[in-house]
Amino acid sequence: MKYEEIIAEIRDGHFKPIYFLSGEEPFFIDRIAGAIEEHAVPAGEQAFTLFGNEVTMGRVLDTARSFPMMAERQVVLVKEAQGIADKDFDRLVPYIDHFQPTTLLAFLYKKKPDKRKAVFKRLGSAPCCAYFESVKLYDNEVPAWVVGYCKERRRAISPGAARMLAESLGTDLSRVANELDKLMILLPNGREIKEYLVEEHTGISKDFNAFELLRAIIDQDHLRANRIVNYFEANPKSSPLPLTTSSLFNYFRNLLTFHYQRKSTPNQQEMARLLGVAPYFMKDYTEGAARYGAAKCARVISWLRECDMKSKGASHFTIPEGELLRELVFKIMH
Repeated sequence: MKYEEIIAEIRDGHFKPIYFLSGEEPFFIDRIAGAIEEHAVPAGEQAFTLFGNEVTMGRVLDTARSFPMMAERQVVLVKEAQGIADKDFDRLVPYIDHFQPTTLLAFLYKKKPDKRKAVFKRLGSAPCCAYFESVKLYDNEVPAWVVGYCKERRRAISPGAARMLAESLGTDLSRVANELDKLMILLPNGREIKEYLVEEHTGISKDFNAFELLRAIIDQDHLRANRIVNYFEANPKSSPLPLTTSSLFNYFRNLLTFHYQRKSTPNQQEMARLLGVAPYFMKDYTEGAARYGAAKCARVISWLRECDMKSKGASHFTIPEGELLRELVFKIMH
C-alpha cells in the first residue's frame, strides 16, 4: 500500500489487523505509527509498546492474542522490529492466518525485508495486512516532497524556498519536516513560505547555498560562483562539500539524461517525470543544456567523482575542501 492510502484509511477509522511498516526511510514509518496511536488507540488507553531487540516473536504474539480490557480493541506497536531474528519472524505466519480481530498489531521494521522469505511474502499478500516499504528519497526528489508536505497542511511555499531547504538539509526528511513545522508556527495567517523567510528563521542563506552555486554555474556567472565558493570555504558548516557535490552530481546526471532523451520526450511534463523533478525546475535543464553539452556533462560527472575521492583521502596528501571545490567549479565553468 502507498503511504497516503494507509494514512487516509487510518484517519477514516478503517484499520487493518496487521501493519508491517518496513524500509530505510524512518520518517514515513514513524508518521504512520503516530497516526495509529492518534486514531486507533481507544480513548483513555495506551498502545502496548514492545521493542524488537528486547522481545521474541513468541512474546509479541502472546500480547497480540490477549483480549483488550474494557475497550473495543488493543494496539500493539513493535518498535525496532528488525531486532527480531528473521527465523523468529517465521512464527508470525500462523497468526496472519488466524489473527486476533480485537488487536491492531504494527511492526516498525526499519530496514529492507528479505522478500525471498515466506513470512514477508505472506505479509505482502495477505488481505488482513497493510504492507508498506518506506524508500529513501533521492536528493532531487526532496524539493517536490517539501511542496507536497506544505500543500497537505494547506500552506504554500515558493519553489526557491523549497529548493533552499532541500539543498541545505539533504534527504533527512525528519529534519526538513521539523524546520517546515517551525516555519508554519512562526508565520501566521497562512503566509507563503518564501526564500527570505527561510533565511530569516532557519539561518540558511538565500544567497550562499548549493542551489545558488548551481544557478551561478548554469548562468555561467563566474563572479557569483567564486563568491559562493569563498563563502563555503570561510563557513564550512554552511554547506559541507558532500552536500554540494551531491547536488551538482544529481543535476549533471539529469542534464546528461535530458540531452539523450529530449528528442524522444519533447513534452516537458513527461521529461520532468523522467528526471524525477517538479515541472517548474525544467527551466534549469533547458538553460543548462544550451551551455553544457552531453560530452561536457560526462566529464563533469567524472570530475565530481574524482573530487569526492580526494575529499575522502584518496590522494597522497590532504587537500582542503575549499580548494577542491574551487578547482571543481573552475573545471566545470571553463
